[in-house]
Amino acid sequence: MQDEDAVFHALADASRRELLDRLYARNGQTLRELTAGLEMSRQAVSKHLGVLEAADLVVTRRSGREKLHYLNPVPIRLIHDRWIDKYTEHRVAALVDLKAELEENQR
Repeated sequence: MQDEDAVFHALADASRRELLDRLYARNGQTLRELTAGLEMSRQAVSKHLGVLEAADLVVTRRSGREKLHYLNPVPIRLIHDRWIDKYTEHRVAALVDLKAELEENQR
């Protein structure tokens, strides 16, 4: 349960979600690349990346003198499976049934 708490905490901040979106768009970025175009200091981005790493949402790899950041989507998928998927299953099924019924009535 503690891992889920870290993921929820990490995702609760808009700046961290933006960093995840940037890594989703282009994985393997340096701190300098992730900071470019943001209205945050390098130190703030570094701190946010630390929270994301602690939640295992971001993993890093050294390449020479650079530290590359990569998105790890597994914790988000686990949250989805545990907290979202089971609550939406019956709603999606109901919509599919409604669509089929409406299409049948149009014939």
